[in-house]
Amino acid sequence: MSSSPHSEVKKEDTFAPGSFAVKLKWPLLGLIFVCISFILSIGFGAIPISFKVILDSFLSFQPDNMEHQLIREVRLPRAITALLIGIALAAAGAIMQGITRNPLADPSIIGITHGAGLAIAIYLAVFSTGSYWVLLIWSFAGSAIAACIVLAFTVISKDRTSPVTLTLAGAALSMLFSALSTGIAIHYQLSQDLSFWFAGGLSGTKWMHVTILIPTVIIGLILSMWISRPLTILSMGEDVSSSLGQSNAKIRIIGLLAVIILSGIAVSIAGMIGFLGLIIPHIVRLLIGSDYRWIIPCSAICGALLLIISDIGARMVNPPFETPVSAITAILGVPVFLYLSRQKRRSL
Repeated sequence: MSSSPHSEVKKEDTFAPGSFAVKLKWPLLGLIFVCISFILSIGFGAIPISFKVILDSFLSFQPDNMEHQLIREVRLPRAITALLIGIALAAAGAIMQGITRNPLADPSIIGITHGAGLAIAIYLAVFSTGSYWVLLIWSFAGSAIAACIVLAFTVISKDRTSPVTLTLAGAALSMLFSALSTGIAIHYQLSQDLSFWFAGGLSGTKWMHVTILIPTVIIGLILSMWISRPLTILSMGEDVSSSLGQSNAKIRIIGLLAVIILSGIAVSIAGMIGFLGLIIPHIVRLLIGSDYRWIIPCSAICGALLLIISDIGARMVNPPFETPVSAITAILGVPVFLYLSRQKRRSL
């Protein structure tokens, strides 16, 4: 007697590639390393700070102590911002890989990050200066418009919201937005102003950015976890998900909304930090399997870890100057990705 689609979903969720206890060790290990790297992020920099001073600044803050002020006003908000942006980018990448059924997809594949960058370029060209809140709105608007254009292309196509159509339309849109951003930067002499957004970085982050990030990232994660089980079913194929009565178009729209929220806020604060949303979910999938109820939270933890460590590296490679964070994430992530991919092929 053949098994039903329901039993297949249950089996996939339960047994691939390990038990609950085996899967649980990865997020727990990740949280431990995140805590360690968070403390190191506060201690390392142009002015090294000992763990004792860090502890004293939390227990008995002294306003007239320069190191306490440095921790409270510079290092701590920067470390929290790195943690939250790492969560946002990695979770957004996991969702993109789920809704496109492409294990090497990330928000830039459908033009969302490039749309935010183009909106920022237009804003700087037209208004030169302005409130950060206005810049944030423009970044979100650029992300949303890019997603809507891609959706419009896929709706009028024969395949509707198929992963191939979504990926191809997004790749073309990303190239268009990138070319327009470069053209605007050259024409209006904004190359230096926009270099931060294209290189990506966390210098200059303040408590204001933390207060913006916390509720936004929470909303994005709630939406992500809401569709985590439908994404798992969708990854098993369109026929399986449709036979279970699931609306794939609805899931993709909700997923795109979460990606817009998470990647839009990340780009507006830290610029285009590439690679992280691409590689982290893929590494997590190699470790714990294809259940998005595990992939999304584990990707968020690993994304926070990678970005915090990358930010430390960006400050330490050539002090007092900073190296682009995207370069550090690539240097750290590519060897791990290649190693895990090789190990995965050997086990097949």
